[in-house]
Amino acid sequence: MMIRSAKPDPNLIHARQAKNWIIQELAPASFLQDSPEHPLLLQVLYNRGLRTSSDTKNFLSGADAVRENPYKLRDMTPAVTRIVHAIERGETICVYGDFDADGVTSTALLVTALQAAGGRVGPYIPDRVDEGYGLNLEAIEKIAKQAKLMITVDCGIRSLVEVARAIQLGIDVIVTDHHSVGPQLPGALAVINPRRIDCPSKFDRLAGVGVAYRLAQAVLRAVAQQKWSRLTAEQVADLEENLLDFVAIGTVADVMPLLGENRSLVQRGLARINRTERPGLEALIKQADLRAGSIDTTAIAFRIAPRINAAGRLAHAKLAYQLLRTNDPTQAYTLTMELETLNQQRQNLTASAQAEAEEQLSGQLRDDPALLVISSPNFLPGIVGLVDGKLTERFYRPVVVIEQGDSESRGSARSIREFNISSALDELRSWMVRHGGHSRAAGFTVQTARLGDFTAALRDVAHRDLPDRINLRPTLNIDAVVTFEQLNWGLLEQFARLEPTGQENPPPLLLCRNVCVREVRVIGQRKHLRLVLDGGQSSVVLDGVAFSQAEWSKHLDEGSRIDVVFQVEANEWQGRRLLQLNIQDLRIAE
Repeated sequence: MMIRSAKPDPNLIHARQAKNWIIQELAPASFLQDSPEHPLLLQVLYNRGLRTSSDTKNFLSGADAVRENPYKLRDMTPAVTRIVHAIERGETICVYGDFDADGVTSTALLVTALQAAGGRVGPYIPDRVDEGYGLNLEAIEKIAKQAKLMITVDCGIRSLVEVARAIQLGIDVIVTDHHSVGPQLPGALAVINPRRIDCPSKFDRLAGVGVAYRLAQAVLRAVAQQKWSRLTAEQVADLEENLLDFVAIGTVADVMPLLGENRSLVQRGLARINRTERPGLEALIKQADLRAGSIDTTAIAFRIAPRINAAGRLAHAKLAYQLLRTNDPTQAYTLTMELETLNQQRQNLTASAQAEAEEQLSGQLRDDPALLVISSPNFLPGIVGLVDGKLTERFYRPVVVIEQGDSESRGSARSIREFNISSALDELRSWMVRHGGHSRAAGFTVQTARLGDFTAALRDVAHRDLPDRINLRPTLNIDAVVTFEQLNWGLLEQFARLEPTGQENPPPLLLCRNVCVREVRVIGQRKHLRLVLDGGQSSVVLDGVAFSQAEWSKHLDEGSRIDVVFQVEANEWQGRRLLQLNIQDLRIAE
């Protein structure tokens, strides 16, 4: 384990960062006694902020599901009025999306909804390499020749110049986005973004696809009320439910909080996915080696979303869009195979780029920098974000990975909870051509001639905002300390009631102390660790897997005593179903 010092040894570049363990306070006895639920489940719910038996009952039953009124979003009324007018008059509508899973599902969702409402509508998703993120002037010129109305999804909030140009060319523009808002809003007919400070609703945690869904709801309901429409209220209700598979995929893929409104949307969306009637999604599920009926947020995050993202990373996101929209099983199979090939290429290219990035980092780590910067002309724009995420997780520092071009360079930034990367970029906005994102993830474009000065300025901001770097390390918030006797299928069934789990509603994290190691094995190309553990004084023996922690094999022997932090899960393999510990961290027991 690597304990960070003021001058870390660069030879520890592959070591795991020591984590800070925080055990949550015990729930009051009155809280535990007021509900008939399992005490460990109640402890987890208390840790999530629930304080009454009514709160826990509503959370577990789904009675707390948030079904917000779409019109609480600022500018919804003028947006719906303009879209309904366009549908009635047969005007061509362009839905302008983004090339990641959130953007692709947003585009597919809104095009599907508007076509169902009778609209003449088509998608435009930019090319990651040739056009980059967000609106671009060349695309605007093309769209102006075909459409009178353009609706952005998952982008546009920072595209002031592009929106102004579209208006000059006679296009009415509606911006829907969920990224951080700049100092000035684009001059569009409507700007629907829950992060607007003047937005009175509680939609601020929606993904881009969630915002697009609320717009689709409002439009479908409005169209159903028109005399010329053939849509009925019942059909609208069915359409709204049918769109929720897109919402679930985009929300989970964009790592949005799974509480409140998002939890409700994803829960209902997972139900749609598990009985999907979309040929493209069905083919994708089979190719990802998933089984209908058992697809959860983990399956979306690690099996479905990466394949959708692979299209935009290495080819064009229209492949993924076409897969989600197709009604032809043959085309669905063909597109799925294309995505599978791209996904495998993505994995290989990511590994190669990460190796180059780590080689660059060996020199930077000597000075314990507040922010890590890696740049290379060899990096592909579709890969930098993946390398970014892996390095941020490994070193627990904000990381910027830059694809260096001849005239312009594009960067991807990932950060930690102690440093708002979006605010840092806002502070340096004059250095960049464009930028945008969230507190933990952002992207930018900068002129290559200014790259050195820009990265130096960004390092200065990080150094100022992260003065205490010696103690800077990832934190594990442990829900409860347990014994092996408490770990059984009944407990796993209780924890399943927390689903869907994910960001801000993670699977319960448990701690067992003084566990005895019976067997140590390195698996998965010598990257991962598999342990056989018993609870010391008990007769309970369980398998555990610790991903990306194979270095621990050098420090553990049969008979070693460890403290282990884990999530309990089911491992299904060759027809057998076993209880397993997904080990997040471990220490030698005192």
